[in-house]
Amino acid sequence: MLFIKNCTIVTENGEIAGHSLAIDGDRIAAIVPDGSGPGAVFAASPADETIDAEGGYVTPGFIDIHSDYIEHMTAPRPTSVMDFSLGLHETERELVSHGITTMFHSLSIYKRALFSEKPIRNAENVRKFADVIARSHGSLHLIRHRFHARFEIDNIDRTEELLDYILEGKVHLVSFMDHTPGQGQYRDIEMYRSTLRGYQDLTDAELDRIVSETQGSQKLTLERISEIARTARERGIAVASHDDDSVEKLAFVQSFGTTISEFPITLEVARAAKARGLHTIAGAPNVLLGGSHSGNLSAEEAIADGCVDILCSDYYPAAMIHAIFSLHERRGIPLHELVNLVTINPARAVLMDGEIGSIDIGKKADVLVIKRLESGFPVVANAIVDGKEVFSSRYRTEARPA
Repeated sequence: MLFIKNCTIVTENGEIAGHSLAIDGDRIAAIVPDGSGPGAVFAASPADETIDAEGGYVTPGFIDIHSDYIEHMTAPRPTSVMDFSLGLHETERELVSHGITTMFHSLSIYKRALFSEKPIRNAENVRKFADVIARSHGSLHLIRHRFHARFEIDNIDRTEELLDYILEGKVHLVSFMDHTPGQGQYRDIEMYRSTLRGYQDLTDAELDRIVSETQGSQKLTLERISEIARTARERGIAVASHDDDSVEKLAFVQSFGTTISEFPITLEVARAAKARGLHTIAGAPNVLLGGSHSGNLSAEEAIADGCVDILCSDYYPAAMIHAIFSLHERRGIPLHELVNLVTINPARAVLMDGEIGSIDIGKKADVLVIKRLESGFPVVANAIVDGKEVFSSRYRTEARPA
């Protein structure tokens, strides 16, 4: 039994000041007025533990449905591949400190590496990591780990591998990607060429050859994509599209059951995606940087417009907490609406909202206590997952001589 007092509780629909949160076992038990005390909820006995939030916010734990950060943590250099169990444990210790209590580790299944070699993406290592995530569910862990399989549609030879993961219950989100230059993320071919130059020392002739080969590569047929998507949906796995750049592409991806549009390229496409009933995702680093590193959609503009309803960490886990608080301050958007971008909205997109994503009686107790330092800097002071406190931090100042 856990009692959190002296806080403002952020629910899906607003903020509740002057109340405390009661947790019984792994579930949210009650929201009660301050001063009631644990005995008002746990009638037979007081709570086993009381956390004083000291005026901070209590929010649901963050749900990150798109992040390839694990690729860096397990393979920090092309020739350095760490033990995957070590990588997962060390990554979750960092993630929970940023408020992420459910992580969809987004492993890319590419045909070939054009920008930089990432050994974790080869078939053997993807298999190993899918197994590590699956084993984590039955072993000691801090947060919820899930596998987001990102599949490049020219990777025809590895479709059976993806289907195997789905049939084995080791995939929890599937997204289809197409990084062919001239469309999607790299609709500006010069941006594609510039990006390649950032990774490799290439001549113009070499760049021309890569662009030509990539544009001419064979892609999965609609029938094959539909088969994979149908297999996923039949098992309760959501399907996403990546870098949608036109209304026509939105219609195409919806034809095989896509419900999530990751990183729509322009504001117009994001608006169209929302109008068509798709969940729309932007990266939280985009908010902090003031725009897309590829020159595409501004996440801040799209959130203010109401056409992006999910933020993910993408590649920088700290970005989620800082994006929502900076948008609250700069744009005056109600805090609960911004918290929804990293909690209940992603939970709905991946069909987990019946259990997590909001502070509602009976739901799983995945809860954060967030405080602001004197500068306004937001920090996670406490993180609770399944009703157990798994993280706490205590800031201090040096004692000064009189």
